[in-house]
Amino acid sequence: MEKFTVKNGKALRFGYTTGSCATAAAAAATEMLLSGSRVERADITLPSGEKAVFAIEDIDMREDAVTCSVTKDGGDDPDATHGAKIFAKVKKREADILLIGGRGVGLVTAKGLQCKVGEPAINPVPRKMIRENARRILQSYNADCGLEITISVPDGAEIAQKTYNPRLGIVDGISILGTTGIVDPMSEKALVDTIKAVVDKQYAEDSENILISPGNYGREFCQEYLQLDIQRSVPVSNYIGEALDYIRYKGFKRILFVGHTGKLIKIAAGVMNTHSSYADCRMEVIGVHSAICGADPQTVGQIMNCVTTDEAFDLIKDMSYYEAVKNRILEKVLYHLRFRLKGAAEIEIVMFTSDRDHIIKSPGADDMAMRYHKALTS
Repeated sequence: MEKFTVKNGKALRFGYTTGSCATAAAAAATEMLLSGSRVERADITLPSGEKAVFAIEDIDMREDAVTCSVTKDGGDDPDATHGAKIFAKVKKREADILLIGGRGVGLVTAKGLQCKVGEPAINPVPRKMIRENARRILQSYNADCGLEITISVPDGAEIAQKTYNPRLGIVDGISILGTTGIVDPMSEKALVDTIKAVVDKQYAEDSENILISPGNYGREFCQEYLQLDIQRSVPVSNYIGEALDYIRYKGFKRILFVGHTGKLIKIAAGVMNTHSSYADCRMEVIGVHSAICGADPQTVGQIMNCVTTDEAFDLIKDMSYYEAVKNRILEKVLYHLRFRLKGAAEIEIVMFTSDRDHIIKSPGADDMAMRYHKALTS
């Protein structure tokens, strides 16, 4: 039976993780190897204890090995791996279950991830799922042998370019992931877990200094203005609060936060999830602080009718209170960021508009950028 959840007034269908698909393919291949009969569906047990059924495809039965696949169904989640074929090849061995990453399964090359350097990017829960389901089948056939299980994804290297794997130091393929075995459509948890993985990698490289940003937008500005490559930052997307909580938990000492005013200015109102579906208070922030600093009602009204922060700041750039407005907004942004961190780390911020005409920068931002630059190049 298909499972659904309701989000934003729509019924969205759950899907299955790459870990569940790899487990199902391995379970089916194991059963065919031991029974000698074709298996066209596989029943597996998920970490929750729930059962799941998968259609088995691309069956290749040979005397010493069986290969088959499961097509990844991510449900209504916009996942780069949706539709990918996850293959498992199973052979007998003397003892134990050996798990191998084949073509299209990434190789871990950086510290700080859930898998060790040199291992295939098959995360701990999928590893456990694959082994437990394979052992269950071995026991059902009273088989006195071990298994060699190779997981592969023929298109994995191409798919990985659409994921965070290159940034994480996982090369040549995708990761086999999942903690519950089920993909919750439009899940914020999945995105936050990805952010945490990037933070973990940064911590392994430098446990004191971290550069964060909503994304790669403004790369040229950061290279020219701060001598920093924003692609080396942790992309926190809209999940600023969750990212700061995890950075605080890890124990970083200094945080440099760089991004466009369109997102970061919302923090001045205490907004820690900057997605427009949660809050859009950009013009309210600029309008209120402009009014406090001396803007007349007509100007405030014009600000409230602006579409972008670039446009709003352009309205007041020649006013005597322009710098005061930027300073007040900066103070509020820093207040809310520091409150979230509870004093556990220093934080400095740089905000910029699309045209780079309006820059809001905390007093210690340049020094922190220089410190971060030295840490990267030392």
